[in-house]
Amino acid sequence: MNESGERDKRVGSDGSGDKPQRPREPGGGLLMGRPFGVPVYVAPSWFLVAALITWVFGGQLDRVLPELGNLRYLVSLFFAVAFYASVLVHELAHTVAALRFKLPVRRIQLQFFGGVSEIEKESETPGREFVLAFVGPLLSLVLAGVFYAGMRVVEPGTVPGVLLAGLMISNLIVAAFNLLPGLPLDGGRMLRALVWKITGKPMSGTIAAAWVGRALAVAVLIGLPLLTHTGALGNATEDIGGMETVTDALLAAILAAIIWTGAGNSLRMARLREHLPDLRARTLTRRAVPVESATPLSEALRRANTAGARALVVVDGQGEPTGVVREAAIVGVPEHRRPWVAVSGLAQDLTEDMKIPAELAGEALLERLRAAPATEYLVVEETGEIYGVLSTADVERAFVSAMARPQ
Repeated sequence: MNESGERDKRVGSDGSGDKPQRPREPGGGLLMGRPFGVPVYVAPSWFLVAALITWVFGGQLDRVLPELGNLRYLVSLFFAVAFYASVLVHELAHTVAALRFKLPVRRIQLQFFGGVSEIEKESETPGREFVLAFVGPLLSLVLAGVFYAGMRVVEPGTVPGVLLAGLMISNLIVAAFNLLPGLPLDGGRMLRALVWKITGKPMSGTIAAAWVGRALAVAVLIGLPLLTHTGALGNATEDIGGMETVTDALLAAILAAIIWTGAGNSLRMARLREHLPDLRARTLTRRAVPVESATPLSEALRRANTAGARALVVVDGQGEPTGVVREAAIVGVPEHRRPWVAVSGLAQDLTEDMKIPAELAGEALLERLRAAPATEYLVVEETGEIYGVLSTADVERAFVSAMARPQ
């Protein structure tokens, strides 16, 4: 599965340091390596899935190769690892295609029910979007062919033969499932590309593919238990018991929830990208007044109120900015103490990374804020003149406002 996701838009509160600090990747899991420079993480949920696959496949091995005894669970664990290695190849196909199109990839994560390639930007054309989505299922089909060819050269009914057969079937299932035409699946992204190509509007493609994805989620929720209960998937109906029925229903509910949630997230991310150009540093900036470091807070606030400003910038004797007074720090000072508190004690030291050009907008603005997390930034003109102060709280409010607008 391929997910073109934006990074977390929130920024932190510590802007200190000589170099821009990249935010830590939350919830990444265990780092396994960096193929093509992209970090690959294994989420904690994978270990649960690996244990489940080991148990289920071990039961199947007991019927096919009873002579293995308890060794069947070791073979099953190998199958679980090999299967997720195939999933990794699927995701690496998306990653290589994205890098080929000069789209940054944040990370690959192997998790419950597969993997995710987090591509940080949209494809520029519907053709590239289609290719980017299709290469994953294509590689899964290629792997299925490779495992089928391996089956032809080993003896059936042996451990290698059973493993190769299981890997062939599992890769066929991965390819078929991901080709279903609904977001967030690869087939949904292919459908999005086709509608985009026809209408000329990427948002139209996203809406169509997302609603097909939601319909697909409902179909999985209802249809999967019916298929297994009626024996349409090749299982004997007399072997289906109460526990199997509950397990099938639970599996269907989980899959349906993942597809439904992914489709909704795709809609939200598309709406966000559509409104990104509206986020401009110049329009979001608060007017600021310069004050020297020894100025009492009460006097600084009086000057700001007189000037109609909403922010304070600390300057040195030559008028050069040295810090930005934090709004949260001002609120934390009781009014009766403000004449005795200097603004220098409430200011965040200003670094070059905290100086934002007034013309910065859209994704470039967000990238700049993520590179140097802080609560306030100094916005400057091309000449270096102070334009004002940009608060991350204002940026977040602008996000909420943009996302709430009707389409």
